[in-house]
Amino acid sequence: MTSTAPTALVWLKRDLRLRDHAPLTEAAHFERALALVVLEPQWLASPECHPRQVAYWLDAVHQLQVDLAARGLPLLLRVGALPQVLQDLRREVAFTHLFSHEETGPGWSWTRDRAVAAWCRAEGVAWTEWPQTGVLRRLRSRDGWASRWAARMYAPRLPAPRGFAAPPGWAIQPQPLPTLRELGLAEPVQAPPPAGERAAWATLGDFLAGRGRGYRRALSSPLTAQTGCSRLSEHLTFGTISMRCVHQATEARIHPLSHPDGDPALARDLRAFAGRLRWHCHFMQKLEDQPDLEFRNLARSVDGLRPGDGVHPGEVDRERLAAWCEGRTGFPMVDACMRQLNATGWLNFRMRAMLVSFAAYHLGLHWREPGLHLARQFLDFEPGIHWSQMQMQSGCTGINTLRIYSPAKQARDQDPTGDHLRRWLPEFGTPAYPAPIVDEREAVAEIKARLHQLRQTAPARAEADALQQRHGSRRSGLPSTAKPARRPRPPAVPDSQGSLF
Repeated sequence: MTSTAPTALVWLKRDLRLRDHAPLTEAAHFERALALVVLEPQWLASPECHPRQVAYWLDAVHQLQVDLAARGLPLLLRVGALPQVLQDLRREVAFTHLFSHEETGPGWSWTRDRAVAAWCRAEGVAWTEWPQTGVLRRLRSRDGWASRWAARMYAPRLPAPRGFAAPPGWAIQPQPLPTLRELGLAEPVQAPPPAGERAAWATLGDFLAGRGRGYRRALSSPLTAQTGCSRLSEHLTFGTISMRCVHQATEARIHPLSHPDGDPALARDLRAFAGRLRWHCHFMQKLEDQPDLEFRNLARSVDGLRPGDGVHPGEVDRERLAAWCEGRTGFPMVDACMRQLNATGWLNFRMRAMLVSFAAYHLGLHWREPGLHLARQFLDFEPGIHWSQMQMQSGCTGINTLRIYSPAKQARDQDPTGDHLRRWLPEFGTPAYPAPIVDEREAVAEIKARLHQLRQTAPARAEADALQQRHGSRRSGLPSTAKPARRPRPPAVPDSQGSLF
């Protein structure tokens, strides 16, 4: 073990950037510092992981490694489980402090963080975590959440550190990053988009400069959303830009546009985008407050509604699930959207919601296994948003309005010329295209009736009040103390799935 001089280790996870990075800023004050990223077997083996996500992550890590090296900070990559990686590294470098950002992640990351905390206590390492979104850890009440979110988003941004201490004889050098093949992963059929901090800022700048004009209309159609959406979701997921930077840059752009001699139309579109930044953290807060919503129904009154939820005695219909995952349900808009997602890793918010609604209501599938397929396909998989939305779009929150999307109506509204269908479903209209897998009217009517009946029971209504108090947005006007005489209307929330932007 080397010198015991104060040494900071920055543990980078989903925060692969220089700007607005509290752990890096703090480490720059230390006599000795280095940074670490860990490619964890738990992630690679998880049912949410896809090689496309790993390729994107490696690209972002490589770019950050180059940028940090230019400032005198080695960025090491280790493959292995934590805290063993930390233990092994400490034999080489007796780091005294561990710095990282908080993470609201899937179940395996919660387990890992508890193990790291126990290791730090045992080894006498001071571990400090900073928030990087509007999610509040150990939140006791949603009262005042919106103002606390705003306080974080308007706080001063941290500049990129200018440099780090590099003592003579510092022997720790980064190793080449592994390839997907070396990791035993297949190359994605279509390469992911550019990753890294420069790509994130270029994407934001292009959107704010004018690409965001028409944003509110462009959100819903798979034809216009490709360029009309901000396309920042994967950058926020991997932390190549901070939520605070996006928020402040957007607000700074809106202000001059709002004047009569500015561009009020663009200002209104960017204002709509800014509102979705708040919803991003609102949904993540739910998983932070209740981690088990990744695995079980938020509203326990719907337990047993569908096979496969751990309560219902039936089994998941594997044939229906496979047809949905592969885009061969016989419902053209569903199949075209699923094939686009499987091929590219991205789909706009309305079509994501339609896919989940179809799985839950038309096919009667419990949200967990469809959710795992989507998590693998989404390059921008954000656990807090994803699992909250899977439950909301499946009618399992007990408090949100039931949204059941008609694939035929979505095709008429969002792809009136059929361009999207022709691109992703070339066999449509030929004998090769399958017949509908279910009778739409019968399937939807049955489960819709059961859900409405469940929601009218006294236990379900009492549970909904408790869930609204715990997880609901206070912006809805729900009183924060006394129970109202009449149950308020559920708050309006974006009908999005994963990507809110």
